Amino acid sequence: MKIFKTILITGLIFFGLSVLFVLWANFTIDSEAEDNVTSEISKVPNEKVGLLLGTSKTLDNGSPNPYFTYRIEAAAKLFHSGKIQNIIASGDNSRKNYNEPEDMKNELIKLGVPADKIYEDFAGFRTLDSVVRAKEIFGQESFIVISQRFHNERAVYLAHRNGIQAYGYNAKDVDKEAGFKTNAREKLARVKVFWDFLFDVDPKFGGEKIEIK
Repeated sequence: MKIFKTILITGLIFFGLSVLFVLWANFTIDSEAEDNVTSEISKVPNEKVGLLLGTSKTLDNGSPNPYFTYRIEAAAKLFHSGKIQNIIASGDNSRKNYNEPEDMKNELIKLGVPADKIYEDFAGFRTLDSVVRAKEIFGQESFIVISQRFHNERAVYLAHRNGIQAYGYNAKDVDKEAGFKTNAREKLARVKVFWDFLFDVDPKFGGEKIEIK
């Protein structure tokens, strides 16, 4: 009985500390990125590059992914407004017949963004990879991140911690019911940010530098 009590108390303490750490991680990222993300295009500074963060074009059931659609629309709007001159489409291309950067580029072209203004980053497997590679591979010390607000906050925080001056332009969000799973996953992704800092995790791939003219 004593052993059981000890295990139970230890488990409850660990659970309590875990919950506190999740809350702290989310609060820290929210508060530090708050002044650098916006849904108002007039408040976005002019930058050479917009970093468009990838996601799948379709959902598991084959229907269009609204997160993808809204990000593409936001990136095209930012470009046509003159706030950015180029777009890095950064996403996952690790599986056969799955190419987020290519999908993003094709949709951007449909919305009138010239192909030569779109640079594809095929190794943007995670937000950390996309952000750091924009600096290390594409040579950008400052840029506008384009995604939904919750994602932008994390990306901007990561950028600042890696010596990059980044801002976030928020794409339209998905309604809470449809985005419940994504938002729940985001809470844990923010915890992983600090785990990666602790263990000094780098992007999975490097590569040759690409000049954005």
